[in-house]
Amino acid sequence: MTGALENIKVLDLSRVLAGPYCTMILGDLGAEVIKVEAPGGSDETRKWGPPFQNGVSAYYLSANRNKKSITVDLKSDEGIEVIKKLVNESDVIINNFKSGKMKQFGLDYDTLAKINPGIVYCSITGFGETGPYQDMPGYDFIIQAMSGLMSITGDKESGPQKMGVAITDILTGLYACIGIQGALLERTQSGEGQKLDISLYDSAVSALVNIGSNYLMAEKIPTALGNHHANIVPYQTFKTTDGEMVIAVGNDNQFKRLCNILGKPEYASDKRFQTNPDRVEHREELVPLLQDVFLTKSTAYWQENCEKNNIPCGPIQTIDQVANDPQLNERDMFIDSIHPTAGSIRMIGSPLKLSRTPFQLKHHPPDAGEHTDEILTQLGISKTNN
Repeated sequence: MTGALENIKVLDLSRVLAGPYCTMILGDLGAEVIKVEAPGGSDETRKWGPPFQNGVSAYYLSANRNKKSITVDLKSDEGIEVIKKLVNESDVIINNFKSGKMKQFGLDYDTLAKINPGIVYCSITGFGETGPYQDMPGYDFIIQAMSGLMSITGDKESGPQKMGVAITDILTGLYACIGIQGALLERTQSGEGQKLDISLYDSAVSALVNIGSNYLMAEKIPTALGNHHANIVPYQTFKTTDGEMVIAVGNDNQFKRLCNILGKPEYASDKRFQTNPDRVEHREELVPLLQDVFLTKSTAYWQENCEKNNIPCGPIQTIDQVANDPQLNERDMFIDSIHPTAGSIRMIGSPLKLSRTPFQLKHHPPDAGEHTDEILTQLGISKTNN
């Protein structure tokens, strides 16, 4: 079997998360990905921990499988020539240096497009390569704060909260991956590559979706609702006798069935709660009534009865429960590999399930420079010349 992007070659000059996450997805889809670092390894995540396994960080392992690694000194003429030779035979180059840095190296889009007119050149920065913020460094935590995401996460008691993962890095990696594949598809018609200018700030703001749209339409600043939904009620967490669970009622018929399950059919006929707009308006009155009933039974009880009556629901699981979830394990969402330094490792698998070109784990996350000699030999360059 071959991957969907089997004949695509990607040169990855990025580090940390957004860029490496993007190129890992491309590698999972079958592309050949060459990760470029400075001698000794310059991806900061190699040192982000604990946990480490034989000196290899779990953070680094999370975003770098299905890649080969070469170390190159971009401050040397020889190193720049290596990159240019690789660009000549590549389809994609991606970097997340600060705006203008690639031009200082002589590796800007205009220069590389002369070497390879078909190159798809993806630049990831904090704020983009235009505008008054273009020279500002971008970090996920800062972007979460500036984009408005933190202002709508948490509740009145907690104050603004960040997501538990670097969500703006992940979103940016996904947008970059989508944009790269779009540019590759367009190239099949035009024969030409192009430059992509992808920023964390733009990506985070795009994730405001309905909350952003609510403001643009009504000009009312949204507040943090914690685990409540801004436009749907009840669509939130409820405490039970032994834990917490999510109830996600999406329409009025589901609400009627929920009221029957709770033994409170009168709630569904109450004028305050009959329709979703009514329930949103009277959220403060309805939610405590529902919560009182949920506190009378266990999570498993409500889960079973909601499922029987097609009420969307789910328990709040801890990560150890997720790792042992039979559904996820049946779908290969946790995979094992052998790493030359770390030894036996377990990683989160790919959510991309393609019928003819399925995900394959071809390469473990590489040690820094693990494939330098191999790649230089293919380019006709001896190691002593690098």
